[in-house]
Amino acid sequence: MSSHRWLLADQLGPHFLDDPDQPVLLVEARDLFRRRPVHRQKAHLILSALRHRAAELGDRAVLLRADTFRAALTRLGTAVEVCHPTTRAALAFARSAGVRVLPPRGFVTGQAEFAAWADRGRRVRLRMTDFYRDARRRHGVLTEPAGNRPVRSMPRRDRPEAPPPPPIEEDEIDAGVRRDLDRWADEGVRFVGRDAPRRHPATHAEAQARLEHFLRYRLAEYGRFGAVMSADDPVLAHSVLSSSFNLGLLDPEPAVRRAEQEWRAGSVPRSAAEAFVRQLLGWREFLWQLYWYVEPRWRADDWLPAAEPLPRWFADLDADAVEARCLADVLAGVRDRAWAHHSQRLLVLNNYALQRGWSPTELAEWFRCSFVDGTGWAMNATVLGLSHYADLGRIETRPYAVDGTYVDEISDYCGGCRYVPERAVGDTACPYTGGFESFLHRNRERLVSDPRLAAELAGRDDPHRRESVLAQEEKRGDDPP
Repeated sequence: MSSHRWLLADQLGPHFLDDPDQPVLLVEARDLFRRRPVHRQKAHLILSALRHRAAELGDRAVLLRADTFRAALTRLGTAVEVCHPTTRAALAFARSAGVRVLPPRGFVTGQAEFAAWADRGRRVRLRMTDFYRDARRRHGVLTEPAGNRPVRSMPRRDRPEAPPPPPIEEDEIDAGVRRDLDRWADEGVRFVGRDAPRRHPATHAEAQARLEHFLRYRLAEYGRFGAVMSADDPVLAHSVLSSSFNLGLLDPEPAVRRAEQEWRAGSVPRSAAEAFVRQLLGWREFLWQLYWYVEPRWRADDWLPAAEPLPRWFADLDADAVEARCLADVLAGVRDRAWAHHSQRLLVLNNYALQRGWSPTELAEWFRCSFVDGTGWAMNATVLGLSHYADLGRIETRPYAVDGTYVDEISDYCGGCRYVPERAVGDTACPYTGGFESFLHRNRERLVSDPRLAAELAGRDDPHRRESVLAQEEKRGDDPP
């Protein structure tokens, strides 16, 4: 009898199977939800996706529910193989349990390809822009001219206009998941966030329909609105498909090719296709490869002092306690939807944490558990490198810190907020502007080598102002802004 192909919870798309007759193993390991609080909607999506995949495969699949993976494998009692897991812990377990590990899938660049690129010239600092340029060349993406095909005329809008995406319709599988999670909660398993009807795809068909809708109706505006933040529209031109890629429901390479096709057909401007391709072929690939290439050295390399624990109101998603409109809106989005787009994550959540010296490892874990698309390989690299600069510049050349005036430039948050983005001191001082100045002063010796931040510091280096800003931020402490 052939070995079972074990499909992990992030390997649920058709591209993780080869032989149509090979038996399949899926496992629900309850201990994964007992270890730390996970967002209720994330737990629902994972279990729903596993059970929907089992239902699709019918008699070919075995779905085992156990406390641990080891208990499930013992119960199965047959040979098992698995595509390369996306975490070090899962890989170590698979090897220790005698599971045959196959090469990775669900990513475009191979690990050997990345290592060859990273090792070339004994690079000390790895830049996503350099990697993305090389990946486009190697895979032949957006490298040839599109000819004379005109891009269709598109009106300039203050906000993208698109019909709603194909609806997510819950079924009996979802009802069963909700009953089980209710029971687990009664038995002491702790969740964060609010329960809600499932918003994210749990099957390949649902994810593919959402992808096609995005390509047709939202991609054209993605280049213009990808970094914009709005209290009135949390989605704007985003695909909201990160969880589908991270669950393995979608294969990134066909999605990249489809975006390129839309550009070549004249349906979208190159800037829009480029922005989307850059997220998949650039950032997503780069973060995953970094996890395997440099992860063992990250946690010992804190460059900026940041060890304060996350305050309870933040960890528990208590958005109602927050008066700062941007932070209240984004934190409520995490609480209610388990999702926020990348600018909200970096400029609102990460930026606030960086300014106050919160522990990057705690913050990375918070992102992993609180977001429906949270994964260790993505969150570690994003928080430790892109946000907190705790990796000695392997991803970015500077800490990702901005003040309230920058948030005001790319959002509609500040107009309805009690705080004034230009003010750093006083009752109406923006906590991001005061926090940014406090961050500069606390880390002045380490920031003088960065031209942009050194210039920012020089413009605020009045002793009286410095004392006022630092005193105000110390008084705020861990209280919500």
